[in-house]
Amino acid sequence: MAEDDRGTGPLCLVTGATGYIGGRLVPELLAAGLRVRCLARSPERLRDHPWAGDVEVVRGDVTDAESVARAMRGVGIGYYLVHALGTGGDFEKTDRRAARIFGEQARAAGLHRLVYLGGLTPRGVPERELSPHLRSRAEVGRILLDSGVPTAVLRAAVVIGSGSASFEMLRHLTERLPVMVTPSWVRTRIQPVAVRDVLRALVGCAGLPADVNRTFDIGGPDVLTYQEMMIRYAAVAELPKRLILPVPMLSPGLSSHWVGLVTPVPASIARPLTESLRYEVVCHEHDIARYVPDPPGRPFGFDEAVRLALRRVREAQVTTRWSSASLPGAPSDPLPTDPDWAGGSLYTDCRERSVDAPREALWRVVEGIGGDNGWYSFPLAWAVRGWLDRLIGGVGLRRGRRDAARLRVGDSLDFWRVEEIEPGHLLRLRAEMRLPGPAWLEMYAETDGTGRTRYRQRALFHPRGLLGHAYWWSVSPFHAVVFGGMARNIARAAEADANAGRPVREGAATGDG
Repeated sequence: MAEDDRGTGPLCLVTGATGYIGGRLVPELLAAGLRVRCLARSPERLRDHPWAGDVEVVRGDVTDAESVARAMRGVGIGYYLVHALGTGGDFEKTDRRAARIFGEQARAAGLHRLVYLGGLTPRGVPERELSPHLRSRAEVGRILLDSGVPTAVLRAAVVIGSGSASFEMLRHLTERLPVMVTPSWVRTRIQPVAVRDVLRALVGCAGLPADVNRTFDIGGPDVLTYQEMMIRYAAVAELPKRLILPVPMLSPGLSSHWVGLVTPVPASIARPLTESLRYEVVCHEHDIARYVPDPPGRPFGFDEAVRLALRRVREAQVTTRWSSASLPGAPSDPLPTDPDWAGGSLYTDCRERSVDAPREALWRVVEGIGGDNGWYSFPLAWAVRGWLDRLIGGVGLRRGRRDAARLRVGDSLDFWRVEEIEPGHLLRLRAEMRLPGPAWLEMYAETDGTGRTRYRQRALFHPRGLLGHAYWWSVSPFHAVVFGGMARNIARAAEADANAGRPVREGAATGDG
């Protein structure tokens, strides 16, 4: 095995480290004494993780054989935690190609173990009849098993953990709807599993014997219908009893839009989740325990998994979220001020304000923006923009924040994503709402030549085609209210924070709307 100054354990390559499971797996591998290298399309998105200094990061993509080969040099164990879901109608083709590249390069590089987390498939249902999501997961597992490298394919149904898409869907459906008219799939039996048990199994697979090349079902001890999961969630969360009325006419498409309307999970992600819930997904073996023994009290039952997840949410200790992964189809154009920007039309809206408060107070307001704190201007306008984005298949405004006070590169922030952060100085957000061109919002906390604190704000939009130009000119009359009000209210909130020693949210800052 290759060795470096990070330790003496086997070197693991983790793909999908910017995602929900991958971002949690890396510190678990390090704690187990393994060394870690991450393959990431945007390495800068891993920069602010607490473990960033303990791993090696290689820029690359699983669909690029050359970058995968480069990342696998000296590696013994490869974790495949990526999928192309949501990238378009041909995502199965992309998944197939990426899995083949990964398997072929692993064999060429001499890896002795691959580990893949896939989806639990129903017994007795022909693969061609499965949802595209489950069908693609099953195919990827089969490709890796046939790669010539010993592979462990872990198959899980619903993963219960703070920030997982499945948990967020369950949580918001149950908390927001005391009376629910639901699709018939709420009566389907499911075997959920706690994220802690998923991570334990993934780490344990690093030590599997060389002759193990197979799938393993992983699940918790409880087999429940989705309806029972909602009822038990309500009990654990100490909510009043929920009334659930299943109806047969809600198709997967309608179900996904219904979920997208009620929860932060957009329809594009909700659809594969709801399609998978049409089938009974129950473990048919627990053979993983022969190699990764269950410690006392494990695996966690459903109620305990929910209790742990809720505690993480309430204590603002959510380390990764379903939205940690890049939004499929999100723009990746360089910032128009970057040296490699190709040029073209660029619209900007710039605002500056003097702030009668220390720069640190201003930065606290800037870094705390979004989520429950809002956007410090015309809340109805932001809400309407979020609703419109949902209607056309976007993420909408309800993704919120991972942490109420701190941001890091790669965090989703409502319908933005943190592209750059310089603590105490700059926050740059890239728009992930549906727009006819890429857009950014920059916020600066600065000190001018006289020593006074100054807030500077810049919105940028690079229009694509006539539609992009038309969009900008149609919304520009509202910028004075939205962006102008935002700059005023952020400055006033910082001043109030400095004077009162506490943050002021948008509704209390001014009457600017």
